[in-house]
Amino acid sequence: QVQLVESGGGTVRPGGSLTLSCVASGNRFTSNVMAWYRQAPGKQRELVASMSSTGSSDYASSVEGRFTISRDNERRTVFLQMNSLSPEDTAVYVCNYQARTIQTIRNYWGQGIQVTVSS
Repeated sequence: QVQLVESGGGTVRPGGSLTLSCVASGNRFTSNVMAWYRQAPGKQRELVASMSSTGSSDYASSVEGRFTISRDNERRTVFLQMNSLSPEDTAVYVCNYQARTIQTIRNYWGQGIQVTVSS
């Protein structure tokens, strides 16, 4: 099992910035991907950004150039630096840890943290 704890959410004005953090604990998997998803009211959960244990990253087109994902593997932490926030970024942001072995791919989820962008 992997446990995930998110922090750093809150309310910010349009154009502002926030940094989310997610710390993993429990079992370790050499091959893994840590990611941030978000879900806005009435919308489906979407992938915001991901970063593999080897450092490759991927972003949703809606956040590319504004958000930056990074990892501290020693601390088992993934960060999401969010700049130029707009009301459309308002959502519950959920941390994901995808553990990959030869046999399986297993996803673990945090509880989610609210990000509200409002004037």
